Amino acid sequence: MSIPKVPKVPKAARWPFDVRRAPFFYGWVIWLVSTVGFLMSVPGQTMGMAVFTDPFIEAFDLSRTQLSFAYLAGTIGSAVLLTRAGRWYDRMGARVMIVASSVVLGVFVLLISSIDVIGRWIAAATGLNFASVTFGLILLGYFGVRFSGQGILTSASRNVLLVWFEKRRGLVSGVRGVFVSLGFSLAPLLLALMIDDFGWRGALWVLAAAVGVGFAVLALLLTRDTPESCGLQPDGGLASEAHDIALDDPNIRAAQARRSPVFWIYAAGLSMHALFGTAVTFHIVAIFAEAGRGRDEAFGYFFPQALVSLSVNLLASWFADRTPLKPFLVLMLIAFITGAAGLLSLDTNVGYWLLVVGFGTGGGLWGVLSNLAFIRYFGRLHLGEISGMNTSLTVFASAIGPAFFSIGTDLFGTYRAAEWVCIGGLFALLIGALWIRQEEPLASTH
Repeated sequence: MSIPKVPKVPKAARWPFDVRRAPFFYGWVIWLVSTVGFLMSVPGQTMGMAVFTDPFIEAFDLSRTQLSFAYLAGTIGSAVLLTRAGRWYDRMGARVMIVASSVVLGVFVLLISSIDVIGRWIAAATGLNFASVTFGLILLGYFGVRFSGQGILTSASRNVLLVWFEKRRGLVSGVRGVFVSLGFSLAPLLLALMIDDFGWRGALWVLAAAVGVGFAVLALLLTRDTPESCGLQPDGGLASEAHDIALDDPNIRAAQARRSPVFWIYAAGLSMHALFGTAVTFHIVAIFAEAGRGRDEAFGYFFPQALVSLSVNLLASWFADRTPLKPFLVLMLIAFITGAAGLLSLDTNVGYWLLVVGFGTGGGLWGVLSNLAFIRYFGRLHLGEISGMNTSLTVFASAIGPAFFSIGTDLFGTYRAAEWVCIGGLFALLIGALWIRQEEPLASTH
């Protein structure tokens, strides 16, 4: 019996060491890089930048409305380019994109830390109003951190893990989600402590050094694009010359995905959560106040909701490795409708717990689907561009959600108008999810 040849591993994949010599499957190192990559995206996430809002208002001489609009415009601008960034990922690979996005994120964080200094210099040199200059600079800074952090670094960190595992893809993504959720939950508190200890500028310097230098070096040394490029197979074992991912995956092009109803029902479902969930989070104090509940109750809502979300995410991730994804999409939409019903009756205890359980369950299932849907239906070869299209839509939705709720309140004097519109959208998506045929080219029924 002949022994299959082991394909030659490119020099770049062997630098600075050959991962085949590791005493364990190297995919677990990729899991670590992926998890830390998500956490390092905090400076580009809403919960990361929101902590600096009041210091920015004071230092940059801007109103809260001006700063909010700059954040909205920067986020929308970043969303427009994320599909193109997905193409870069497909061409250059995870290692290049994770390292590059980390460095760029660090640079833009440094820029934001110096906006008041740069603004005074430009204002003095040109005679422009200081606030006008700082508005333009913070808009640029928000665009940069959202594009490189929430956009590229998050997507690249998600995608690189998906290609290293197949049989346990859902489970390893779910376990990563537990650590990421805990990290994101603790981030505002830790950032507030850093601002108290080092000042807002010093805190940004620490973040820039951590992501732009520390994590960039770590990712450069440890990241590998695919198991095949390292002479390995997904889930472990040495690869043979006969192993080819084209034999295992549907490898559907982005143009084909754009014509697929399956892509749009999942992208729309995920985007609706981004819009609705971000809007509720952004206006949480005012929404609770409208229901006669206090500020402490508003912030206290996030803890039980996070516990539900983490539990559902981990359990559903384990089941997703063995079942089709359509039931998870349907359940996610039903859960969000349930949470929305709780939002409409938030003045009662039943309404409060419907909100907690509904949005918690929906958020947990959202994490499963955002990880698995596009690689399961469309394959790995064009995953960057296809997931980039979805990320572009969800980022755009998250940007307009808070403004949509604000406009609804201005027009109708209550948040209920916007909530009812979202409920209508959720019911329409639920009908679509039940009606659209969803055949997975590779059903995970291991």
